[in-house]
Amino acid sequence: MNPMNTPTRGGILIEGLRKVYGHGDTAVEALKHVNMQVAPGEVVGLVGPSGSGKSTLLKCLGAIIEPTSGRMTLGNDVIYDNGWKVKDLRELRRDRIGFVFQAPYLIPFLDVTDNVALLPMLAGMSNARARERALELLTALDVQHRAHAEPSQLSGGEQQRVSIARALANKPPVILADEPTAPLDSERALGVMRILNQMAQQAQTAIIVVTHDEKIIPTFKRIYHIRDGQTLEEAGEGRSL
Repeated sequence: MNPMNTPTRGGILIEGLRKVYGHGDTAVEALKHVNMQVAPGEVVGLVGPSGSGKSTLLKCLGAIIEPTSGRMTLGNDVIYDNGWKVKDLRELRRDRIGFVFQAPYLIPFLDVTDNVALLPMLAGMSNARARERALELLTALDVQHRAHAEPSQLSGGEQQRVSIARALANKPPVILADEPTAPLDSERALGVMRILNQMAQQAQTAIIVVTHDEKIIPTFKRIYHIRDGQTLEEAGEGRSL
């Protein structure tokens, strides 16, 4: 049995999302009626210039900031509908959303296994099962041989693989990746995208990748362009990895 197989879930659905900063004459509409959908098992690109609203959209989806209006569904759960529908946002972020950043942000005093096992432990999984889950993911990502290494002993590509394993540790229906390939060369960047696509399909996870990285844009089958707080969908090349 594949350890990462999980039941099919509903992916990501954003409907009429708005975010306004400030009030009155000083109000800035960062997001303007954004609509977006990502199916389970799909990796979608989100691109746009600085200040276009990418970070705001990701922070809304990640339950880091509150939208002004609209509706967001993650997995099978409506998490926001003109107000939060979830009591504990920290629990939502921990258990339902995986984050992959440009920098891996691994905890320097924990070894690789414990970096991946920490979130499941915090969610109540036994230490032994959490470490077993971590090793399953590290093996799937071909970094199991670094299981007892410290983050400082890893290459950049290995660190990013570990951060992907950590994002998958609680089997979230959604992963938000913010510039995950920016510090990597072409070969390693394409390797990260290959891994994200494999993990999306195996775990039926919906993944949004925010990127400026021209190396990986041809790999997306669908791309959302965001400009002035509005999104436009287009078909991507979907180049084979």
